[in-house]
Amino acid sequence: MHKSLIKPIVGWDVGGAHLKAALLNSDGTLQKITQVPCALWRGLDELKQAIDSISNDFLFTAQSDITHAITMTGELVDLFANRQQGVKAISQVMETHLTGRKLFYTGAKALDFSGFTSVNEVADCWKYIASANWLASAAEIAIRMQSLPEKYQQGLLIDIGSTTADFIVLKDFKPVCDGLTDAARMQTEELVYTGVVRTPLMAITQRVNFLGTPTSVAAEYFATTADVYRLTGDLDDGNDMVDTADGQAKTILASAQRIARMIGRDVGQTDGFKISENETREANETSEPNLESWIALAHAFKSKQLERLAEALQKHLANFSPENPLVILGAGAGCFLAKQLAEKFELPFRDAASLIFEDSGSYINLHSKTNVCLPAAAVALRAYSALQQHLPLNTTS
Repeated sequence: MHKSLIKPIVGWDVGGAHLKAALLNSDGTLQKITQVPCALWRGLDELKQAIDSISNDFLFTAQSDITHAITMTGELVDLFANRQQGVKAISQVMETHLTGRKLFYTGAKALDFSGFTSVNEVADCWKYIASANWLASAAEIAIRMQSLPEKYQQGLLIDIGSTTADFIVLKDFKPVCDGLTDAARMQTEELVYTGVVRTPLMAITQRVNFLGTPTSVAAEYFATTADVYRLTGDLDDGNDMVDTADGQAKTILASAQRIARMIGRDVGQTDGFKISENETREANETSEPNLESWIALAHAFKSKQLERLAEALQKHLANFSPENPLVILGAGAGCFLAKQLAEKFELPFRDAASLIFEDSGSYINLHSKTNVCLPAAAVALRAYSALQQHLPLNTTS
């Protein structure tokens, strides 16, 4: 198929908390990329509304001649009795709510990880479709590592999102995986359930230092990692889309109040700091905890999360010989943590998304969104490559 005959492609990554999409034009250039909230556990109407929001943003209509490439992790939410039911339900919504050709990514079913199928085959292929978004990213990045200097043509992709972290070994321009399902990947440390937005702090650690004293952490859903990274200044506002643990504001003060509850404390005037309406920070000289104390507590929680991630990274380094250097390729809302892990282990670091769009002027403007929405861009590019090469897609137009 000649390039000019390929229709524009939208890559969709249907998550349990977000819907992400990337639009490629007919020559495979990224045009737009975005994510919107999609609390799928509340019902499939959430997904339909999120699709409509992105469709309006991307300015395509029911008459638009577009190919849709779809991957997902949302089948895991407890709206569904099991993952099989979830894959089928999500696929049916995408099939009926979008007009044009729909290609569902089947991940490891094809040896080159470029497999797609139609909705008619979803029931038979659901195990390959379920939670395969990481594989689309890994396969696309692995191929594009050929553009790197030879000494950096093997590496470890670390995609840290709002909820989970993926560790994928890349060798010989392909992913090297010990596990392919979520269950297997959780046993091999290729999937670690810790992220920078939704993870409850009680899942990070049972003890943390506060004002120089080790302190137990409440086993309560009082705060999440988003509170931590608002206080440390690491979390981009555009990635802070999920409701807070108490349903209250996402300000510095409210975030401090939530993490204070995790160690049995309160934040207020008597704690020695005020936060004005425009979020300027003022601290006085008292013996009570002040704003700097709560920021230090946030950094303590961050250190605990980094320890957990470093354990996983250490395990995967065993896949590489000391004689062959590797590069850490970071992605996701928590890419900043991947970069800090690379620094900790004295390894070179590369922004994974830069490999996809390094020659595109649009990349400069879409950098952060591409990194966060990497699976959506990758699945679109997987479909584009398959269409270029006339690969069998088991689909009908």
